[in-house]
Amino acid sequence: MDLFNFKTPLIPAPGRLLVSEPLLPDPNFERSIVLLCAHDEDGSFGFVLNKPSLNKVGDILEGLEELEQMAFIGGPVQQDTLHFIHRFSEIEGSKEILDGIYWGGDFDAVKELAVLGKCTPDRIRFFLGYSGWSEGQLESELKENAWIVSDRVDQSLIFETDPGEMWRKAMNILGGRFARYANYPTDPRLN
Repeated sequence: MDLFNFKTPLIPAPGRLLVSEPLLPDPNFERSIVLLCAHDEDGSFGFVLNKPSLNKVGDILEGLEELEQMAFIGGPVQQDTLHFIHRFSEIEGSKEILDGIYWGGDFDAVKELAVLGKCTPDRIRFFLGYSGWSEGQLESELKENAWIVSDRVDQSLIFETDPGEMWRKAMNILGGRFARYANYPTDPRLN
């Protein structure tokens, strides 16, 4: 091992990404990008950013009928709940998880912004369900090399990157061996 090139892996924290390894066998997280919103001694919580559902937000929730954007599948936990991340600092009760990116807040304010036509996909994303890990579970998965923790995240990756290209882009941003992973086939037998 070259001691001069050793880099300590990042630890999970709010505002960081979990990027799935290319051959992660879990269908819920295959080639997924998860934005962590919380990580502490009790566990971890976040949303899969690149798995659009087949449902428009306006078809799911009363009061948002004018929204034509697709909801995303935030994870396998409680998919009967709707969550959101956004770029609206004025929404009361929201929590800033990354510079200029907020989680949750006053839903009536979201409805008002929707009526004004401000709830565009480049400003707010909605998620059915979430991704959650109990105490120590995520750390165990990290030891099994299921995830890569990244702090190379910005608003454009989350709100402006095509979901179908997000995993590949995140791998390329990480660089090095991860950039090579970006081109791995989904099924290695096809290589």
